[in-house]
Amino acid sequence: MSGVLLALLNSTPIVRGTRTDQLADDESTRRWLRAQGLTVEVGERQLLREARNRLQAVVRAEQSPAALEALLSGVVALPTVDDQGLTWEIQATGARKVIVDAVAEWDELRRSQPGRLRPCANDECHLFLLDRSRSNSARWCSMATCGNRLKARRHHERAVRQAGDSPPPADQDRPARR
Repeated sequence: MSGVLLALLNSTPIVRGTRTDQLADDESTRRWLRAQGLTVEVGERQLLREARNRLQAVVRAEQSPAALEALLSGVVALPTVDDQGLTWEIQATGARKVIVDAVAEWDELRRSQPGRLRPCANDECHLFLLDRSRSNSARWCSMATCGNRLKARRHHERAVRQAGDSPPPADQDRPARR
């Protein structure tokens, strides 16, 4: 798998508390495409954004997989047969090729690794993860950021509940230095 699916899904990260869009304008789209090693006309940015938004909604279970059908409209696959067997080659270019590859990757993951592609469990994060753990128990896009942050927050909330106190005001959370 090429990995374009996860890159496309994760093109709306939260940066310093603000949701960003790596396909928001022509320059950011060029940077994103270059980072993915893709060649697409920047004018096709809206098509990429639409595909990304639909894929995100399907993975989050906010829309039915049928929402992806429109992205594949007009796509043609031609068969070739050789010593290795039957292969279907997609006849698409530019953004359409990227989109078809992403949808095909989503479908392959859905079939071969059901439930492994999912949104990060941190509600403040907009990233997705592909759980490669043996137990299929990964919850966060990154343990170092989202996982640690949520675990620390839960620990703090438990400590406050157990102490029966409310957290100290921000200016009193550390002892004064002498």
